[in-house]
Amino acid sequence: MSKTTKAKSDTSSAKVRQKAALNTPSALGEKATRDISGELNALLADVLALYLKTKNFHWHMSGPYFRDYHLLLDEQSDQIYATVDPIAERVRKLGGTTLRSLGHAKRLARLSDNDADFVTPDDMLAELREDNQRLAGYMRATHELCDEYGDVATASLLENWIDEAERRVWFLFETSRHS
Repeated sequence: MSKTTKAKSDTSSAKVRQKAALNTPSALGEKATRDISGELNALLADVLALYLKTKNFHWHMSGPYFRDYHLLLDEQSDQIYATVDPIAERVRKLGGTTLRSLGHAKRLARLSDNDADFVTPDDMLAELREDNQRLAGYMRATHELCDEYGDVATASLLENWIDEAERRVWFLFETSRHS
């Protein structure tokens, strides 16, 4: 076999492998897989958006409470980031496919970016508090969907992530009080 023929053969078999279905077996059924995976992918996009915004504010924090706020946001961003892989892996365990690019994540994200050149520390904390509240609400809605389909494993994960988001809301609220 010539080098050219072998290269064409290798390319053809690679294309066949790329088109192979990712058929992870799931007892939940096709509709549940589609619906829950779709919601989890939207959550994953929101988590990535919140992670990046939290790091953005962490990097651009200023003012008299710099150290405390900087450390708080670093801790919170680590916690947020820790949910990325488990969410994506849960989608795959269900038999779905997950995000493939930043563009895909951007299309699904419901939380907005903040590209402002300057944001006051108080506004940073308020915006992150609101985003974490919204994220917890999206997680609750996904939990309800999981309950409808009897997906207790995903629901269980969501319960922990909801609690973490509520804790972040609480810390951001208390940190931003000035009296």
